[in-house]
Amino acid sequence: MPLCQHFSVDCPSRKLFEQIADKWSMMVLTVLEHGPVRFNAIKRHLEGVTQKSLTQCLRKLERNGLVERQVIPASPVAVEYGLTPLGQSLLPPFKALYLWTIDNMAQVDAARTDFDLRQEEARVSA
Repeated sequence: MPLCQHFSVDCPSRKLFEQIADKWSMMVLTVLEHGPVRFNAIKRHLEGVTQKSLTQCLRKLERNGLVERQVIPASPVAVEYGLTPLGQSLLPPFKALYLWTIDNMAQVDAARTDFDLRQEEARVSA
């Protein structure tokens, strides 16, 4: 598939990128890194995620072939989510991005503070 020259709305890579780089997907895939996990365990790892948001995220990841859902015959029935090989292949770039955030957080915080001060000064002098 050729690379899109522009990030047009119909660019296939843009559509997929929007789905894997959303609010919860990277974190869900990271939670699943060490093996299959039940829904509530995933939810406990992701402070602030709602049941609805997590359900939608897992369905989207499953649809894209990154996560597999396995029903465990038990009483009550249990469901585990695990990474597919395709999902596993996303972990290295996600880890690189995470390490970048750790390495650059001080600079980002400084830039935010500087920006906020400039905004405040502009507001006061206006």
